[in-house]
Amino acid sequence: MNDNIEKKGNNPIIKYYQIPIKSQPQKNKNGKIYNIRDRSFQFAERILNIIDLIPKTNLLQSIRIQLLKSGTSIGANIEEADGTISKPDFINKLVIARKEAKETKFWLKLISTKYVEKAVLEDDIKEVQEIINILSSIIYKTKAKT
Repeated sequence: MNDNIEKKGNNPIIKYYQIPIKSQPQKNKNGKIYNIRDRSFQFAERILNIIDLIPKTNLLQSIRIQLLKSGTSIGANIEEADGTISKPDFINKLVIARKEAKETKFWLKLISTKYVEKAVLEDDIKEVQEIINILSSIIYKTKAKT
């Protein structure tokens, strides 16, 4: 029988993989959000604001689009992971979210070299690294479970 389907009488019960939230307080004493779903959503909102800070030139248009896509895709893939039926699919969605987070970090570092003040993006670069670390931890712990 499939690992994700249990039988209760004649009715199958499907088990879903979900992002752990019980062990994560909603906010710490500094007011920082620890729920990865909420955190990635707020980060995506911040990305929308950062896009407006990038000069609107032909040269930077592709960077603006790439940053928009990767920065908002993190949360979208986390949402997709939550509630998947198979463990491999759950891990795959989180791996994609982590890849998007790494790409976003690259674009933020690139625009902070010349186009947007480094001080403005410093917290966002730290935040995306923390998101990468959280996703890596969830992926590692999920793979370790038998």
